[in-house]
Amino acid sequence: MTTEPLTRPIITIAQHIAETQRKFPQATGDLTWILSGITLATRIIESYVRRAGIVNVLGEYGTENVHGEIVQKLDLVANETILRVLGYREIVGIMVSEEDDDPTIVKSPGAGGKYIILFDPLDGSSNIDVNVTIGTIFSVLRCREDIDESEGALPHILQRGSYQVAAGYVVYGSSTVMAYTTGDGVHLFTLDPSIGAFTLHTENVRMPAQGKTYSVNEAYYDSFPAPVQNYLSWTKQNGYGQRYIGSLVADFHRTLLKGGVFLYPATDKNPSGKLRLLYEANPLAMIAEQAGGAAWDFNERILDKRADALHERTPLVIGSREEVDRVLSFHK
Repeated sequence: MTTEPLTRPIITIAQHIAETQRKFPQATGDLTWILSGITLATRIIESYVRRAGIVNVLGEYGTENVHGEIVQKLDLVANETILRVLGYREIVGIMVSEEDDDPTIVKSPGAGGKYIILFDPLDGSSNIDVNVTIGTIFSVLRCREDIDESEGALPHILQRGSYQVAAGYVVYGSSTVMAYTTGDGVHLFTLDPSIGAFTLHTENVRMPAQGKTYSVNEAYYDSFPAPVQNYLSWTKQNGYGQRYIGSLVADFHRTLLKGGVFLYPATDKNPSGKLRLLYEANPLAMIAEQAGGAAWDFNERILDKRADALHERTPLVIGSREEVDRVLSFHK
């Protein structure tokens, strides 16, 4: 048997981050250390996802999280994995998870904890048992130097999304793909199981400026605000197609690559929206903008919002810039 020669070099995510940091003489290597921890944690999570039915992590755990959602067994595995892996990184100060009521203080800023990691350990976990795409979303902030330690962790955490120093997600689908940005474009990597490493397959991803696809749960149509209803009626008159998976990270990944728009507006049941600002909307908004897209809460740019609470929710419209503008035009 013969094999074809490699047409391009294999570049791991660690190599890519290191090369990127060389462009910035002031870089300390901190983000390389943090992102290497995230890739390790997500490789472990991926191994559980692939073997979920074998290692008995399918199904509900039997409790509810802080949001009143049923906790799945794999939710707990993913959450514990990230906490344990990143908790040993000496520059990590605070960790904030969708699954936990309160932040985990690893090391105070005064003792060397320089960074905050915010994450949704397993987005779309209600899809686990039916083998639909799920994922992990993460955001990285710097602890503030102007905060006295007596003020606690919240002033460090409740920063605008525009202060993120890195953001990304991992999709556990037909292949396992990581997207990340440190403010210098969006880069995609695929996990090569034969070597156990994420390798570069697309650098500087650009989201199409237009896309005749919208993604929304239209089961809630009757409880959407009138401008959203009007927009959805317009799409049907203009040849748009609907694509909706039900996992935010999966729907966004498709939108990033193919264009279009994802909407999760306020509803009668959730008048403040349902998605979490700090560890869902903010990181995906950073990725969208770095790829040429846009992200709003229908009234305000997502990255300009300042959270007032740890698990604050927000409406979200995110995707191709022209398509987001079109949705917003129905609100003006």
